[in-house]
Amino acid sequence: MANLLIGDIHGCYDEFMRLLEKAGFSSSDTVWLTGDLVARGPKSLEVLRFVKANQQQIRLVLGNHDLHLLAIYAGVTSANKKDHVKQIFKAPDCDELINWLRKQPLLQLDEKLKLVMAHAGISPQWDLDTAVKCAHDLNAVLSSDAYPLFLDKMYGNFPDYWSDDLQGFDRLRYISNALTRMRYCYEDGRLDFYCKDSPDQAPSKLKPWFMLPRKIPEDYSIAFGHWAALNGKGTPDNIYALDTGCCWGEKLTCLRFEDKKYFKKRNIEAKQNKS
Repeated sequence: MANLLIGDIHGCYDEFMRLLEKAGFSSSDTVWLTGDLVARGPKSLEVLRFVKANQQQIRLVLGNHDLHLLAIYAGVTSANKKDHVKQIFKAPDCDELINWLRKQPLLQLDEKLKLVMAHAGISPQWDLDTAVKCAHDLNAVLSSDAYPLFLDKMYGNFPDYWSDDLQGFDRLRYISNALTRMRYCYEDGRLDFYCKDSPDQAPSKLKPWFMLPRKIPEDYSIAFGHWAALNGKGTPDNIYALDTGCCWGEKLTCLRFEDKKYFKKRNIEAKQNKS
């Protein structure tokens, strides 16, 4: 009865299947997915179908690329050239998949395991109750018939500082950005969305969000994806960076939470190119 935490899949279906096999995935296990199921890799449709078909064993969170897919479907934006998502929109089960995806959570919390998962992380300005409430509020909007209204207002970097006084689309945009796009913060907790470098190359005024004092209890672990440049390294002991850039030719990573053992599978095309 293991909990298998897996980083951003990004349409790398074949590597995902091989990683589950390597980790010994069985019917008694639970798979946690850090989001960004789609885009970049070649088989986003297959990933969505597998996760939906096995949802009783899977706990996932939405990532920024998943939200972007919803926005494309809603007609508020267009696909990027690097997004391999056309097959999804041509599929006979497209509507079913999209309407299932938009109702998925943006945060997972297991009180027994003392484990929290979000795609990008948890805003250092939030305590646990605030994080849970904010994720729930955004999920409620995405699950409603009014979801295209939010997706149309989703894009943008402001507000970049949390306040309990935030309302409407400003509040929802901050929540979305913190949970799905955040990497760096200023020391006062203000979010920065311009720097994507590794921490050793970032300006000194910026700190990775997980290096700022946090309001989440110290005995809780936090798992996140989104930040492939970290390569799973450089975080405090109970914070786990799981995106290791499979879609960029690197590896897909799984952490078995019970014994903290890692399993990895290299991108198949990259492996073939090296052979």
